[in-house]
Parts: sequence; C-alpha cells; structure tokens
Amino acid sequence: MAMASVSPQNSVPKVVFLLFCMFLVFLSTHVSAQSSPVFACDVVSNPSLASLGFCNTSIGINDRVVDLVKRLTLQEKIVFLVNSAGNVSRLGIPKYEWWSEALHGVSYVGPGTHFSDDVAGATSFPQVILTAASFNTSLFEAIGKVYYTQVVSTEARAMYNVGLAGLTFWSPNINIFRDPRWGRGQETPGEDPLLSSKYGSCYVKGLQQRDDGDPDKLKVAACCKHYTAYDLDNWKGSDRYHFNAVVVTKQDMDDTFQPPFKSCVIDGNVASVMCSYNQVNGKPTCADPDLLSGVIRGEWNLNGYQWGCCRYIVTDCDSLDVFYKSQNYTKTPEEAAAAAILAGNSLVTGVDLNCGSFLGQHTEAAVKGGLVNEHAIDIAVSNNFATLMRLGFFDGDPSKQLYGKLGPKDVCTAENQELAREAARQGIVLLKNTAGSLPLSPTAIKNLAVIGPNANVTKTMIGNYEGGTPCKYTTPLQGLAASVATTYLPGCSNVACSTAQVDDAKKLAAAADATVLVMGADLSIEAESRDRVDVLLPGQQQLLITAVANVSCGPVILVIMSGGGMDVSFARTNDKITSILWVGYPGEAGGAAIADIIFGYYNPSTHQPGRLPMTWYPQSYVDKVPMTNMNMRPDPSNGYPGRTYRFYTGETVYSFGDGLSYSQFTHELIQAPQLVYVPLEESHVCHSSECQSVVASEQTCQNS
Repeated sequence: MAMASVSPQNSVPKVVFLLFCMFLVFLSTHVSAQSSPVFACDVVSNPSLASLGFCNTSIGINDRVVDLVKRLTLQEKIVFLVNSAGNVSRLGIPKYEWWSEALHGVSYVGPGTHFSDDVAGATSFPQVILTAASFNTSLFEAIGKVYYTQVVSTEARAMYNVGLAGLTFWSPNINIFRDPRWGRGQETPGEDPLLSSKYGSCYVKGLQQRDDGDPDKLKVAACCKHYTAYDLDNWKGSDRYHFNAVVVTKQDMDDTFQPPFKSCVIDGNVASVMCSYNQVNGKPTCADPDLLSGVIRGEWNLNGYQWGCCRYIVTDCDSLDVFYKSQNYTKTPEEAAAAAILAGNSLVTGVDLNCGSFLGQHTEAAVKGGLVNEHAIDIAVSNNFATLMRLGFFDGDPSKQLYGKLGPKDVCTAENQELAREAARQGIVLLKNTAGSLPLSPTAIKNLAVIGPNANVTKTMIGNYEGGTPCKYTTPLQGLAASVATTYLPGCSNVACSTAQVDDAKKLAAAADATVLVMGADLSIEAESRDRVDVLLPGQQQLLITAVANVSCGPVILVIMSGGGMDVSFARTNDKITSILWVGYPGEAGGAAIADIIFGYYNPSTHQPGRLPMTWYPQSYVDKVPMTNMNMRPDPSNGYPGRTYRFYTGETVYSFGDGLSYSQFTHELIQAPQLVYVPLEESHVCHSSECQSVVASEQTCQNS
C-alpha cells in the first residue's frame, strides 16, 4: 500500500502520522455509526429483497409477518426473542436494539439511545410525578404530542433518523405510588388509579399516534410498566428480586393496581406491556398465565388490535434470570424459559421478548427438551415483528417515509424547551402561603438570599430515568437571579447535609429582603433500587431551615425538591416560614419555572393549581407501617391504617389534592334539580314497595 512507503524523514513523524490515520478511521466510524438509521428491506442496496413477501408494503401486516416467520430457522427466530436482537443477513435484516427509554424525554438509559455531536441533548421534561400534579390530561398527551408541535416522539424519530435511537421506548411507568418511601415513586403519576390511568393512556397516545392518523402504524412504540403490584425496590432487606407481594387481594388488584394497565391497553392501545421482577401471591409476574394470557391478552384483549395482529409483552431486564436464580421458581433454566413463553395458551404466548439474554441462551434447549414447541416461538416472534412493521422498520429507507425528514434540527427546539418550562409551572404545588408572602415583587426585592443544597443543582432536577442530556439547564439560583439581585450559599455540601453552614446562612438571610430555601432530596436519597427508611428531610436540613427562618426579616419561602412526600410539619406550623412550594424534580427548565411562580409571572390558577398527586404522611405513619404490607384498606383488628387518600383516614402533613393559588375561588350551584330519579333493579327491595330512603350505592346507580 502507498501508505507504507511514506518516509518519516520526508513527511511527518511516524507516530504523528499513525495517530492521524487512527483519528481518521475513528472519525469515519464514529460519523457513519451515527449517520444512518437501522432498517430492513433495503431494496435499493439489495434489489432481490423486493421479491420477499415481508418486504411488500402493499399487503397486510399479518401476511407479511407470516411470510417472514416461515423463512426463519429456529435459531434465527430465537435471536429475535431478546432486546439486543441479532441479524439475518441473508434476508436483509440487521441487528436491532429494542431497549430505549423516554420516561420524560428521550433518555440515554438503555443501550438503544446515544447522544453525539449531531444531537448533544434532548428536551428533558419534569419527572412524571410533577407533570401528574398538573392534573391536566391534555398536558400529558402534549408532552408526547403537542398541540402545535411534537416533542418526545418527534425527537425520538429525529434521533432514529441519524442512527442514535431505536423506535421502541419502554415508557411510561404507571405503577401506583403506594408507599411514600418507594424510590421510584417519582417516576409514576402518583397514588390515584384514575389519575394514573389517564396519564398512562394519554402519554401512550402522544407517543404512538401518527400525524396521518393511520391506526395501523406507530410513530414510536410505547410500553406500560411494570406489571403488576410492583412498588418496592430495596427496603430493610427486602428487594424487588426476591419480593413476593402477598397477600394482594383480588379487590386491591382490581381497583388499585390493575386499572392503569387496563387503561393503557384498552384506551391507549399501547404496543407493549412489561412484566415486573416481583412475585404476586407466589408467582413471578413474568410466568403467571393468569396475569399474562388471562388478563392482559384475554380480558383486555392485547392482541385484539383492529387489524387482528399482535402487541408484545416484554420482561423487565433479567427478570427470567431472577425468577430462576433468585426466586428458585424453576429447577432448570430451560424450565424458566418455557414458563415465561408458555404463560399463555395454545393461541397466545406469555412473554414475547426478554430484556436480557436468558431466552437467547436457553430457548433452543427448552424446545429440544420438549418443554415448549416451536409454534409458541413463532407466536412470540410474530408479535415482535408485527410491532416493528407497524413502525416502518421493514418498509425500507426511513427517509422516504412520513417522518424521514426529521433530524437534529427538530431536537431541542425553542418550542420544545418552552413546553418543558410550562409543564413544570403547571405541576408546581403551592402548599402554604401566608398573606403578603408570595408572589414576591421583583421591584421591591433588592436582595434575595438563596440558600440550600438544591439551590444551584442541574442533574438533580431531572430525577430518575433522566431525559438524557438536557438541551440546557436553568437552576433555581439562575432562575431567581434573572429577576433580582441574589446572594447564594449552599448551606450543606449535599442533600445528606451531615453538617450545615448555619451561622453563614443566618447572616445571609438576616441581611436579605426575602429568603428562598431550596431543600429536599436527590437520587442519593430516593431512586431505583433505593427506597427510603423515613420521610424526614435528610440530615441537618430541618435545623438549617429553622435557624434561617428565625433570623429572617422578610418572607421565607421553603422549596422542596423531591419525588416522594416529606414530613415538613415543623415548617407548616412555623409562622416564620411564610410559604412552602413542592417542585418535584422539575426538569431542565425547573429553575425558570420556580422563579415564574415565586415572582408571580405565572399564577398557579392560570389553568388550575398544581395539586399533590400523593399523600404526605407524618413520620409516625412510616414508623408503624412496613413497606411489605400490600393491603390498601385499613384493618382495625391490628391497627393497620391503610394506604393513600382513598383508604387512609389518619393524620396527614398534606393531603392528596392539596394545592393553593394566588387567586381566590368561590363555588356555588347556579341551578339544581328539585327531584332526582334513581331507577332500581327489579330485585331491589324498594322496587315494588314504598321506601323512606334508598342507599345510593354504585350498584344501584350504575345505569343512571
């Protein structure tokens, strides 16, 4: 080769030359790996593929799937049972990575999505718990698909088009926030089944629905998780890999844990459901025929999409390995593989896709050992292929498809970033506001003291399953400093706050016209695999807050940044603390949104005040109630107080639905009927005889 004849004496030093060549190779590889999407049926590069039925876009998806599956060997089918799906080069099918995340923005969690110089970040919305606090169903869908532009799904498609993302996103998390200590409660819409149902179905529609309205196609594929009764990660020796959720009553399943998933499947037409790590009443959810084929595929008709084909069920990552090795549910790995796939019946499967490698390693042996037949494998991969066909993966060059023109210019647009700010504003909850405290006047305040370990944070604001690298951050300090002169002190080195700068903080506050304390938690306190053991502010935060409040001359605004509720009874009853805001984890624009509320640029009543989507319990509650008790309803016989606003009647710090506005509201009935007629069933005791009164139960009034 000519390169080998280059002389170091006549050119550049040999080492420099070699490094330069290596850089060119790297640059070429780096750019090419990010410059084009992965897709099948590339008939331009390989015209012979045009004759294959599964590449023929003019025939129905069912027929295309059947044609594809019959061409595959057993070994080739098995590579499509795992998230890092293999390729079949002879049929023009490349490798595909199923695992991408978009909980509140396109995320780098999961191997399916990456960021690069082409797309350095994506719009990072507030953590789900704060968005849910808006109680605004149109906003839920807007984050997936906005009135005037498209956000998460558009940014996902744009990144797919430059080879940085897949098309299957394992979001949203719609588990019920049953216990305030759960580290992942921040990822959920809260404790109410109805609100969670509305959030889930709206968010799914926002991700999946296409601009052309074609119901047979998907913009991106969503996934509702984690099915079901999953709400414990790691608490006092109990972890999600070993936890057996017992006893979960049928009543609690039907009216608490299952409704969000039912709504996701039926109302949202979600492309996928993810089964969880834990067992429910002694059976792993990923191997339970009743939960998978009986409920999801049977009662809710997961496979009953109008064109007759299928949606898929995926395991949480390594769930099969967990129920084999950690839960000892089966004796052999082959039995575990068969148990997952056959958690169905002769017409449907249980699990179709394994996040992890377990099915790739053990399915062939399970087939050869007679534990599962190849027909079941055919059904599973058919569900997976059907999903990819609905996404256009088998339709050839994506640049020729509906969203083919999207690219880096469509990510982090000004409109998208403004929606992130608006979502945070709508969700922030005003919990306390002494008359004359908020909003602050940006002209009257000459010196604002900003104190607290969360006052100048960036990544903390986006919480768990963060939306990748945000477009940009606006910290609380930056947001406040944009309006008034500020002096700043962290007060603690981190949220654990083992030591507090009390004296310095007191001096700062005493000299200020008003003080904003930005306190709370972060992922070191509450996160996936990290449940809390209490609901108190960490470390010496309470000491710092109280000391600062005692010396402050002007309003003292306490801002709590957290996913779960906190026992801030001391602040609620302290007259020196004039206002309390809960801001969740408010996303990339959180600081700007906090400032908008504090200075009155945004009135919480513009749409409707932000409201708490979960109960804030006192510490005495969690001292008494173990996380492992799954019962929702109280039990007077043993003093168990029950859970969530629907069943718990004890003392609260703040209640579900609490939230104030700067406006005052009065309500009155304009008109009401004099008589209300209630039709009674023929079997009712009052149907054929006169009664003084009738109990208006759900059963009595169901047809009224």
